[in-house]
Amino acid sequence: MPDHPSATPELSTIEFWFDLSSNYSYLSVMRIEAAAAAHGKRVIWRPFLLGPVFKALGWADAPFILQKEKGEYVWHDMVRLCRKYGLPWVKPSSFPRRALLPTRVALIGCDREWGPAFCKQIMQLNFAEDRDVDSVDVVEDVLNELGLPALDLIGAAESHQNKLLLRERTELARRKAIFGAPTFFVGSEMFWGNDRLDDALTFTPA
Repeated sequence: MPDHPSATPELSTIEFWFDLSSNYSYLSVMRIEAAAAAHGKRVIWRPFLLGPVFKALGWADAPFILQKEKGEYVWHDMVRLCRKYGLPWVKPSSFPRRALLPTRVALIGCDREWGPAFCKQIMQLNFAEDRDVDSVDVVEDVLNELGLPALDLIGAAESHQNKLLLRERTELARRKAIFGAPTFFVGSEMFWGNDRLDDALTFTPA
C-alpha cells in the first residue's frame, strides 16, 4: 500500500505504526496478528522511527525517561502486562535501544510476507533476552533463521534508497500527527497505545 497521507485504508484493515525500540510496541507486535484475525481485519505493518518524532515535538527522549515517576510506573506496568498476555519480559539494560538496522530491514520485510515474523523475533531479542538488536550479526542470524538471503537483504536495507524511504516513512508519521507508538488507524480514525488495540479492532464509524 503506498505511503500517501491522503490515502484512507478500508475499514477491514488496521494500519499498525510501531517502533522496534518501543516497549509498548513490543506488546502489540506480539499479539496483533491473532487479535486482528479474530476480528476479520488485515494488518498493514508500518515500522517507523519514533526518536525523530519526539525531537520534532521538542522532547529530547521518551516522556517516561524524562520523568522519573512515570518511568518507574511504566516498568512496573510492563511486568503486569507481559504477565497478562503471557509474554516473556526482561527489562532492557539499555533503553531506548538503538534499532536502526532492523527497522530498515523491517521496512522491506513488511511489504513482504516475512516482515511480521522478523519484527517479532527482533522484539523478543530486545525485550525478552536483552540483546543488542542493532548488530549486523544479530540481524543476519534472524534473517537466516527465517530462511532468507540475509546478506542481500541487509545490503538492500542499507541502500541509499531504503534509507530515504525510512526517512519518508517517519515524516509521514509526523504528517499523520502520530506522537507515540504503537499507533493504529482504522480508516482515518487514530488510536494511540497498546491498550487501544482492542478499541481499534472493534471500531465502526458512527
